[in-house]
Amino acid sequence: MKRATPFQPVPGDIVFCKFPEALAATCPGPKIRPALVVDVSKDGNRVYVAYGTSQRTEQLYPGEFRVDDAASMEMAGLCKPTKFALCRKHWLALNEEWFVVPHKRRFGQCPKMGELSESLAPHMARAVETMRAARF
Repeated sequence: MKRATPFQPVPGDIVFCKFPEALAATCPGPKIRPALVVDVSKDGNRVYVAYGTSQRTEQLYPGEFRVDDAASMEMAGLCKPTKFALCRKHWLALNEEWFVVPHKRRFGQCPKMGELSESLAPHMARAVETMRAARF
């Protein structure tokens, strides 16, 4: 049985997880990566997260926004520019199978890396607009 994490995330948290390779996947992906918490289930047992990557951050597609200024990266717990794809989200069980404690344990023994800066709200809103315009 997979143990639930003692951590209760909130929207805007950046977490370390094994985001699945396919949206229909039921098992964790092989790579640990940052993800943006978009929502949390009412019972607190599942987390809706958006995919994060540090690859090709200079190119943004509909539904994506980038965290690349030093202050925002520090607040998010990111060591390099990262983009989040709001069009690529997945509900994950809040347990050790899916979530991993990062090397820098700024928040103790939990998967939280940091949180999204309020200054990124307009960028995230634009990502939502482009995603809707593209009909994702």
